[in-house]
Amino acid sequence: MFRIMTRAALGLGALVFGAGMALAAPDPMQALRGKPAGAVALDPMSALRAHAQGGEDMAGNPEFDGLPDGPGAEETYYQCVACHSTEIIKQQRITDLRWDELWTWMVEEQGMVEPDEETRQVILSYLKENFSSER
Repeated sequence: MFRIMTRAALGLGALVFGAGMALAAPDPMQALRGKPAGAVALDPMSALRAHAQGGEDMAGNPEFDGLPDGPGAEETYYQCVACHSTEIIKQQRITDLRWDELWTWMVEEQGMVEPDEETRQVILSYLKENFSSER
């Protein structure tokens, strides 16, 4: 019985100590609060914030729920919104290779209906041009 009580006390102590440490931990984003995008070179979110705060030219086409105008915007809109919102697309900044891999994953694992090869290339070109980390 003593052993059980000792383990319970140690467990409770660890829980209380751990909770205290969590409350005392500094907020890593506190240093960035209130600073404009790009103000801190090591901020991994600065590129995303700069894109999001880009102004009126970044508003996109309201007919396609804010996707940027360009060749492939319409095809991309109708292919993608069958499964998810355009917000999923607009938040991406991945490599061109990752777009290809993601496309294969959506077809093979998520059941996305794959369009003809020409439409596939138009959509992937559009995604890579507008939502790539390489541009």
